[in-house]
Amino acid sequence: MIQRIQTLWLLLASICSFLTLNTNISFYSGNKLVENLNKFILLTARENIFLLILTVSVAVASLILIFLFKDRKMQFKITLAVFAFSVINIILYFLQMKIYTEGNISLTSLVHFAIPLFLILAARSIWKDDQLVKSVDRLR
Repeated sequence: MIQRIQTLWLLLASICSFLTLNTNISFYSGNKLVENLNKFILLTARENIFLLILTVSVAVASLILIFLFKDRKMQFKITLAVFAFSVINIILYFLQMKIYTEGNISLTSLVHFAIPLFLILAARSIWKDDQLVKSVDRLR
């Protein structure tokens, strides 16, 4: 389990997803019209319930996927599903940016974009691992 590279990718995806729950790691920062006043607000996962649910589900699912190493096909399928959820999460962040009157994408938003990258790398490693096991089974 630990010696497989996909464990590292899934662990990094989970860590990055849990980090995005932190208020210091925002996706967007800017002024938002609140009660006829412009207020400076950081857009994090805690700003919207859907963002929070998707972020926590991606983090927990990535962590659980590490322990599904005995069933590679299921691990591969669920990794692709978690990848889709992480992309939907980023799309929801972009939709939330429209509420702001002005602002900038934060540099820490790179953490949000690293999650789908790590999940794709994990899926690729799982697929390669499955192909290796199939090739060894053919030799027997």
